[in-house]
Amino acid sequence: MNLTFAPFLPWIVIAVLAVAALALAVIGLWRGVRGAWLRGLALAALLLAIANPLLTNEEREPLSTIVPVIVDRSQSQDVQDRPQMTDQALASLRDRLSRFPRIEPRIVEVRDDAESDAPATQLFSALSSAVSDVSPSRIGGAIFLSDGQIHDIPNASPNAEQALGFRAPIHGLITGKADEFDRRIEIVRAPRFGIVNEEQQLTFRVFDDGRSQGGSAEVTVKMNGEEIATLQATPGQPTPFSFRVPRGGNNVMEFSVAGLPGEVTTANNRAVHLIEGIRQNLRVLLVSGEPHAGERAWRNLLKSDASVDLVHFTILRPPEKQDGTPINELSLIAFPTRELFVEKIEDFDLIIFDRYQHRGVLPILYYDYIAQYVEKGGALLIAAGPEHAGQDSIAMTPLASVLPAQPTGQVHQSAFYPRLSEAGKKHPVTRGLDGSGEEPPHWGRWFRTISVDPPQGQTVMLGDGQDPLLVLNRQGEGRVAMLLSDQGWLWARGFEGGGPHVALYRRIAHWLMKEPELEEEALTARANGRTLEITRQTIGDDPGQASVTFPSGKTENMTFTSTEPGLYKIERRMDETGLFEIKNGDFTTLVHVGAVDAPEFKAMISTTETLRPLVDATKGSIHRVADNSGRVALPDILPVRGDIRVADDDRMLIRMTDETVLKGVNTLPLFAGFAGLAALLLAFSALWWREGR
Repeated sequence: MNLTFAPFLPWIVIAVLAVAALALAVIGLWRGVRGAWLRGLALAALLLAIANPLLTNEEREPLSTIVPVIVDRSQSQDVQDRPQMTDQALASLRDRLSRFPRIEPRIVEVRDDAESDAPATQLFSALSSAVSDVSPSRIGGAIFLSDGQIHDIPNASPNAEQALGFRAPIHGLITGKADEFDRRIEIVRAPRFGIVNEEQQLTFRVFDDGRSQGGSAEVTVKMNGEEIATLQATPGQPTPFSFRVPRGGNNVMEFSVAGLPGEVTTANNRAVHLIEGIRQNLRVLLVSGEPHAGERAWRNLLKSDASVDLVHFTILRPPEKQDGTPINELSLIAFPTRELFVEKIEDFDLIIFDRYQHRGVLPILYYDYIAQYVEKGGALLIAAGPEHAGQDSIAMTPLASVLPAQPTGQVHQSAFYPRLSEAGKKHPVTRGLDGSGEEPPHWGRWFRTISVDPPQGQTVMLGDGQDPLLVLNRQGEGRVAMLLSDQGWLWARGFEGGGPHVALYRRIAHWLMKEPELEEEALTARANGRTLEITRQTIGDDPGQASVTFPSGKTENMTFTSTEPGLYKIERRMDETGLFEIKNGDFTTLVHVGAVDAPEFKAMISTTETLRPLVDATKGSIHRVADNSGRVALPDILPVRGDIRVADDDRMLIRMTDETVLKGVNTLPLFAGFAGLAALLLAFSALWWREGR
């Protein structure tokens, strides 16, 4: 109960009246006036009534003590039996805290940030948000239910209270087991680009977290799904690895380390690296059998590409031509057949025979060398003219063993619109060519095709009727394309509006040189932030579903959506980050969603050491939620009044708050009503009585 005043007049006025009353009382007493002390008492009573004294009584209610419970639901908590441990420990903790009516638990479950490409366990950020609306003095402690892999722990020195924003103990409840171990692999240094067929080097490292297993680790290396090496690595030491980029475009390297019995997880036993293959200079050999209108189209296309080194020969004077002109008077150079087709044939990425026929220029054995070149991975393009149907056709040489179609000996001559076949509408080489979507196609006509027997491989373009016009085929490790007409130059000259000859010729050349973007059967995946994009290219029917294996180990079947003929896609925002494996039929690919160096995947073993400095600085405690047998058992909770000065290793101490909230105020005016009136009447009555005597 407190005494307060609610004056009817300003205090300055009351002070002036008090001074005047005091002066009158002093003068009366000094002069010996009878009743002066009674007058002073009456004036004092009047002034006290004007000051309006009040007796107040506050009604207060004690506030609850806030105890935030931060539960770790990150990906590292999804391994082994940690989810079950976490659920059981949380249920037990709820039950224990409910026994204390004055403790208000605030349970916050923290998952990986769905917007972040580099997920990390941000438990202390969640703690700050959970207690941002309460006074620091109301926080009795904070309990963390985690595997200990927390990535935003504040520095406990020099002042833990300043780092946390409150003065209360931090307690850790750690899932997992004390003797865990885990093996993982990381790419330490690696190039993003590499010149095709030139040696590159990267460095990787194998880590053994927790209890060391000793010995070496076996690492398997794959390039684009094919195993290229197996080597031994010493855990903890950087291991260099040399390799060659096999092709232009995107190349996927996979490093996998053999798992260990009993390790925490095998999700981090693999690492991928993407390297873009760059062709330094494509070497193309173009051999034209004779001067004709179409050879300039090929020459101009190849010469316009700065990345192509073109070697072009045109046979101007075949051996059978004998006109009596002395050799020393001819302004021609000899065709270096041995140098090109024996000594340096392996240096060429692509060989083009443009209306070429066997006229004794090349020895018959050299055609066999060209066939072997294709079988070993070379690329061959036949741009056929009428001579391909004659007796001197190169189809009558040993080169026939790699050609996908044999001529019938007939030349079909009539106007026609080149059209895409059903396979051609799906094949990356011809799909989407400008003008192909209309009927008739929006391009000029051709007037000649070479008839062939039913070909091998894929017929992607048709001539008049159903006659093959463009045939693509794989032969051994190499590739062969046959363009069964020499009329492509009409498109280059703009005849009847021309046609997409540049796009067509370039795509044929790039397919022959195994550019990944033009593969007719392919499964690729890429990550755009947290979005997984899967692409399936096929010239067959619907490829069915894709089986996606998540970093956590779960598998989900996803359905492709057709976006173009022969092109199917899946696009899904993922709630996990890490290495995903995608399978569809015989095809498999890997992709890493999120940052490769995300803290969430650096270490997966449970630990008490990360929280230990902060726990010690705040007089808290840290415990494992399960014993060696896997039974969940939590320490007791002990509420404490006042500051916690000594830590208790066996119990979780909670500092109870003394704060209250004001519910109401009761006031009693001392000079109000009959009591105040009686006091004033008594004072003045005494004054009158005294003066009356």
